[in-house]
Amino acid sequence: SRTLVVWCFDWPVRAWGIPPDEPAAVLEANRVTASSPAARDAGVGLGLRRREAQARCPELTVLKRDPAREARAFEPVVATVQRFAPVVEVDRPGVCALATRGPSRYFGGDASLADSVGRAVEEALGGPGFSRVGLADGYFAASWAARWWDNPPSTPSDPVAPVVVAPAATRGFLAPLPLDCLEAPELVEVLWQLGLRTLGNFAALPEADVLARFGTDAAGRHRLARGVEDRLLDTRTPTADLAVSIELDPPVERVDQAAFAAKSLADQLHDRLTGRGEACTRLAIEAETEHGEVLLRLWRHEGVLSPAAMADRVRWQLEGWLASPAALKPSGGLSRLTLAPDDVVAARGRQLGFWGGETQAAERAARSASRVAGLLGSECVTIPQRRGGRGPAELFDLLPVAAVDLTEQPALAPLRAPWPGRLPVVPATVMPERVPLQVEGAEGEAVTVSGRGQVNVAPALVDGVQVVAWAGPWPLEERWWDPAGGRRQARFQVVLADGTAHLLVVEGGAWWRTGIYD
Repeated sequence: SRTLVVWCFDWPVRAWGIPPDEPAAVLEANRVTASSPAARDAGVGLGLRRREAQARCPELTVLKRDPAREARAFEPVVATVQRFAPVVEVDRPGVCALATRGPSRYFGGDASLADSVGRAVEEALGGPGFSRVGLADGYFAASWAARWWDNPPSTPSDPVAPVVVAPAATRGFLAPLPLDCLEAPELVEVLWQLGLRTLGNFAALPEADVLARFGTDAAGRHRLARGVEDRLLDTRTPTADLAVSIELDPPVERVDQAAFAAKSLADQLHDRLTGRGEACTRLAIEAETEHGEVLLRLWRHEGVLSPAAMADRVRWQLEGWLASPAALKPSGGLSRLTLAPDDVVAARGRQLGFWGGETQAAERAARSASRVAGLLGSECVTIPQRRGGRGPAELFDLLPVAAVDLTEQPALAPLRAPWPGRLPVVPATVMPERVPLQVEGAEGEAVTVSGRGQVNVAPALVDGVQVVAWAGPWPLEERWWDPAGGRRQARFQVVLADGTAHLLVVEGGAWWRTGIYD
């Protein structure tokens, strides 16, 4: 159960080749998912919206999340770690792990192995200070040993010593960590209301009571808090019982050609697993070159891998193999590609709803979206999802289809939280950018709104078009305590002589059109 985890800080940013002293952030679904040390020093943290991040750091370089680039850039690091063990498991680009039972004996103990791996990874990254190594009993404890105790450094520095947790000391190591380490927000919120603050508090609860009160998922998190790992790293060769493979003749050297073949393999493997009532949580990707080289990588997933998720990981790994530097790139084209489920669990069946709920049509739509995402990439297929906000542009956001379960949680389900001040009727068309307007009264004077919400004159013309009817203003003041992110505006609904209806906004004396009603 002894596991070593290599954690590379800010990997989505580092994959773009951004130096640490340049403020940069990677965004996904219009929120910051990773930032450089210079950006963090300027106040750009995880979860910020794009506008707020740019307001805090005007010189911020905004980058789009590119999983294929991240996997391709991470391949040299995985190849470096593989020098210490034959099988390396990739959790995601930037994080990999290996079982240390054999390598630790060979390299003279856990501390010596962790130090050797840490120095090798730093050399592969071109300098120290942006990776950490943790070694403990089980993957969960090792991963938090690698990323918790020290924050990511702001500048490259001397090598940071790995964190090695002694055998049988895992529970004591985890005890002072906060509940957020469980990465289960709903469970953490309930435990926080009950007065629990750390993993040690949660681990002290009787297991039977946790199972009876919170269910099987919480019981699994409870075992992690106690240092009991349910799923361990495996160094065995993947079984060929359910493996699917394809011969590539002639051998291929382009990623798009190999990825197209991988998509059909992912569908075949998913069908085989479905027929047995199983689902894959860890995928083995094996490729053989025309010169007899055998390449093998394991990819782990915390949930179950859908066909689209399998195809994504295969494409990322192919990017890493075929687009690597000459020293790491295979000597020839790929002649054979094999996918094997290295770890399987029982598939949770779905009960189709009789009075609404999940339907076969929704399941077919989700399957079709997964196929398209597997061919084009998960980032290329997006769906709208409701989110909080008072303005029409804030009510919806586009998320990758792979990040949303279309059959279990409808993306367009109504929001539970109220938003006082939100307009009851949402425009059919929302303008992507602010387009300045000229709003005038009957005598040609500019229309303004006072601090008390009073209009100086009735709107009569909008860019020279006569106003037939209007309603408002509806004042809106948000985040008044934040000088950078606060806003104070007034909204109007107008009907023009050309038969169109618009939602107008005035802020700071400037007018613009927010949306158009049908």
